[in-house]
Amino acid sequence: MTILIILFLIFLGILLLLLEFAVIPGVTIAGIGGVLLLGASIYLAFDTYGVLFGIITTAFVIIVTPLLVLKFFKSRAGKKMVLDSEITGRVDEISGETIHIGDEGITIGRLAPTGKVRINQQTMEGKAITGFIDQEKPVRVIEVLKTQVIVEPIN
Repeated sequence: MTILIILFLIFLGILLLLLEFAVIPGVTIAGIGGVLLLGASIYLAFDTYGVLFGIITTAFVIIVTPLLVLKFFKSRAGKKMVLDSEITGRVDEISGETIHIGDEGITIGRLAPTGKVRINQQTMEGKAITGFIDQEKPVRVIEVLKTQVIVEPIN
């Protein structure tokens, strides 16, 4: 009877760990409960059947639990839960050779405080140094950063 309880505790502990990894990630009650149930099964095996059965139970838990978790995530149901998308987007970097400090351009949209500007026939993201700059207003480049330019309005 105690063997069935030990096996049930192991099964329930593994089930709670799978629930932790798949459904509610993070350190939650399911993960803590799963580890506690696995620990309780090992303790019960040592206490009831002695050292040899306790070591066998410990080895079983240490070897089988990670294998079952890996097998679950490699299965079709597990693959649906894993994020495997790849980011293919890129950020356009501004070349320091084409845009220089002091170049003038025009705002395409309103800079509040960021928006699109056209400088030297290139459209890029611009950031207003002070406040907002309305659409179709002339601007001057103050600073060239990697992905945007800092501009000021020309009065």
